[in-house]
Amino acid sequence: MRLNVFYSGDFGKKVIGNLINSDRFCVSCGDLCDHCRESRKGFADIITGIFELRTDLPDFVEEPMEYMPENIPDCDLILAIDLNPDLLMAIPEIAENSGAKGVIIPVDDSRLTPAGLTEQVKKELEAKGIECECPKPFCSLDITGKDPIDEFVKLGFGKPLLKIELDKKNNIFTHTEVLRDAPCGSTWFVAKKLKWSDVKDYKETISGAHHSYPCTASMEKDPQIGDTILHEAGYIIRKSVEDAMEEE
Repeated sequence: MRLNVFYSGDFGKKVIGNLINSDRFCVSCGDLCDHCRESRKGFADIITGIFELRTDLPDFVEEPMEYMPENIPDCDLILAIDLNPDLLMAIPEIAENSGAKGVIIPVDDSRLTPAGLTEQVKKELEAKGIECECPKPFCSLDITGKDPIDEFVKLGFGKPLLKIELDKKNNIFTHTEVLRDAPCGSTWFVAKKLKWSDVKDYKETISGAHHSYPCTASMEKDPQIGDTILHEAGYIIRKSVEDAMEEE
C-alpha cells in the first residue's frame, strides 16, 4: 500500500510519528522508558508523501488547489488530517489525480471538520469511485469492508485492540499487548500504565493515562455524538480494555 498524508497541526504530526515509529516519538515514560515500542514495526516504507499544509490562509479561499503542493505522487490511500475546510474541499480532486482508491478524514475537532463538510467531500469522492471514511474520533475506525481503508486498519491502526493477562489471585494486570493501536499512539501508553496495576482500579487507570498522554481530541461538545470527542475516545479505549479482559 502507498500512503499520502496531508495534515495541519500537532495531531497530524502525532499520527505520522506513530506510523513511522520514530525513536523520538514516545516520551511518555521519561527516564523510566523500557523501550517497549522498539519491537513494533514502523511503516515509513509505505509513505509516498507527507505534506504539511498552511493554516495562515485568507478568510475565503477561492482556488484551494493553489495552496496544494505540486508533484503529488501516486498512492492508494490518503490521510487528510485537520485541514482547513477550504483545503479539504480539494481532496477529491487530489485523490483522483493521484489514483487513490481510498481517503480517511479523521474528525477529532468538529469545529474544524464539520459534519456537513465531511459528508459533502465523502459524496464527491464516492461519485469518483473512491472509498471514504470519516471516523469520529480516528480511534473509532474499524474494519469497514472498504479497501484499502481496511488494509490500513490491518496494519495495526484504528480502534484499539489489546491482549491482556491477569493474575487473578492478586488481582493485577501482568501482561498488556497492543494488537491494534489508536492512530495517535495512545494505546501503547494506556497499556503501559495498566501493567502491574490493580484490576479494580482499571477505569481510573485508563482515564488517567488517556488524559495525560494526552488525547488530542476536542473537548467541545459534538452535536452528532452528544458528548465531547475526547470523551468518546476515552469510552473507546475503556471498552477495548474491557473486551480484552473478558477474552482473557
